[in-house]
Amino acid sequence: MPDMLRDAWATLVPDMTDRHGPLPPLLLALTVVTGLVDAVSYLQLGRVFVANMTGNVVFSGFAFAGAAGFSLVALAAFATGALLGGLLVHRTHAHRGRMLQYALLAETVCVAAAVIVTLVSGTPFVGGARFTLIVLLALGLGVQNAVSRALAVPDLTTTVLTLTITGIAADSHLIGGAGNKTGRRVVSACAMLLGAAVGALAVLNGHPALPVLLAAVILVVASAAATVLARAEAPWTRPLARK
Repeated sequence: MPDMLRDAWATLVPDMTDRHGPLPPLLLALTVVTGLVDAVSYLQLGRVFVANMTGNVVFSGFAFAGAAGFSLVALAAFATGALLGGLLVHRTHAHRGRMLQYALLAETVCVAAAVIVTLVSGTPFVGGARFTLIVLLALGLGVQNAVSRALAVPDLTTTVLTLTITGIAADSHLIGGAGNKTGRRVVSACAMLLGAAVGALAVLNGHPALPVLLAAVILVVASAAATVLARAEAPWTRPLARK
């Protein structure tokens, strides 16, 4: 247990001389954003995810078989965001700080635009407003996913927890595993759980625009922090060695 707590603390308050420097807490903030926006998209935008594309592929398969619901709009928008994120990665690969900074700024623009749509359209989100929100949020999360993938901080993907939860169980001390990185993995899962719970509570209590607004606020703060941190030439800003 002490090892898990130390690992969790090191994720929340990292050593700035570490290979990944301040990236872990910033990526945790993006994991909270994922929970917030997926709560809105699933509960308010027609049972669709804007971050979890595994779920959307499954839902699309259901739709092809005749079940209600269709997720190709979210898939297409997310893929477009990932394409833009990939372009950003290639342009800024020499400085991971600027890579994250530009990604956060791009995602902030998308989510801020979504906030405006929620305020202008009112609820429920239907028709053009619904599709606009899906596109804006999926675009932003596509950029986020592409850049978090390129940053390659272990166990902090920001949108996918399947392997994270598998690692918690498969590496557990209970079965003789090393138990390494359990603290980081648990914190990552809790960050998404927190975002999803807060988002769902807001939606279910009649405040469907609030999670998107909270996501925008988190992104603004994270963008400001990344902008300051990106000015440094610390070891964590250098590109990872290619395998």
